[in-house]
Amino acid sequence: MVHWMLGEDKDSIKILMQNRTLLESGFPNWHELKGFIDGRIRLMDFQRAKKLPPGVGRSIMDASFSFDDAHEVVGGITSSFQSYWESECVTMKDQLVQMDKTGTGRVRLSDFYGTGMEKDWRFGESEAYLRELGVLDESSPWLGKQVVIPNYLLAASNCIVSTPHYLICCQNECETLLREVEGAVGHPVGSPDEIIRIVGNTSSGHNDPPVLDGSLAEQLNKVAQSHGGKVPLHGRLFAQWLHYVYPQECPFPHKIGTHAKAHTLTPEKFGGDYIASQESMSTVVMEAEANPVEPAADQEDQWMSQWSVEEELFADYNNHMTAPWARRRWGSYLALVGLVGLAAFAAVTGLSPQKKVSCSGGSSSFSMDARPHMV
Repeated sequence: MVHWMLGEDKDSIKILMQNRTLLESGFPNWHELKGFIDGRIRLMDFQRAKKLPPGVGRSIMDASFSFDDAHEVVGGITSSFQSYWESECVTMKDQLVQMDKTGTGRVRLSDFYGTGMEKDWRFGESEAYLRELGVLDESSPWLGKQVVIPNYLLAASNCIVSTPHYLICCQNECETLLREVEGAVGHPVGSPDEIIRIVGNTSSGHNDPPVLDGSLAEQLNKVAQSHGGKVPLHGRLFAQWLHYVYPQECPFPHKIGTHAKAHTLTPEKFGGDYIASQESMSTVVMEAEANPVEPAADQEDQWMSQWSVEEELFADYNNHMTAPWARRRWGSYLALVGLVGLAAFAAVTGLSPQKKVSCSGGSSSFSMDARPHMV
């Protein structure tokens, strides 16, 4: 478990394996992890005891295991460990939500560091590391630097296992909410009224269904206006809207390429300064205490200060929608092609516009996608 969970951190592995006292006192939740491993072994014994194939009974009595037995236990641990560790993710989220004084899914960096210094071994990533992970919202001059709760929970810094081939991280709660919307809409696109009705009756976690009026309804209608009156469910703008509807569950979707390596940027890959020093954390906390936040006159605008209008579609929507400007351009293009084609045909055949032409026995097709491409 030590080798698997610490991965490439060879120095820490060596220290912990040589000092079991330090392992049990310094490794987070070590006793619970040992209980989890023992549970997987007992489960294997129980399942085999029901069938009792040759040799198993004696192995159970002697508490001895073959290589295949060990392989089976390890496979069970790796396949079920995320579900087991999710309880730690829930605990971490609860702590962050308690610090979310505005209910916007954001925690002031000073509060984040204050908790890390006083109460918990978590919440100590350096400001530079948080920025690279894409979890730091610096768009509000009123509230200052804030940690975005769902982005932080899903960040690589909180992945409990990191291997060259996969990471074991916290679950994305927003995926469940999106599946509910997808199932209710039944199409890749939906009207704003339909989506508001569906989302308005969908609750998240311990929260009641959201109130979708004011700026939230306005922003969704703006998204639809840019797509011919429909909202694509698999685009950055809708994901961004979901973030503001469920700010503590749905991550803020950064533009592609902005934080390209954030999902795999583990502490080991970032470097030795991934943890903030006590001095730097104290400085952030003291500056916040010296400059308390006063309510802003434009609090509604400050709430959505990170909103951006850039769209990025994650699926092919060519057959589902066309923007208004594209329809006008496409219609004009077809009309122009029709006139030019008719003139050319008349010139070749010598027909005048007054003559009637009858074509049969063949077919032709023409297609061109003149719509703007959104990446």
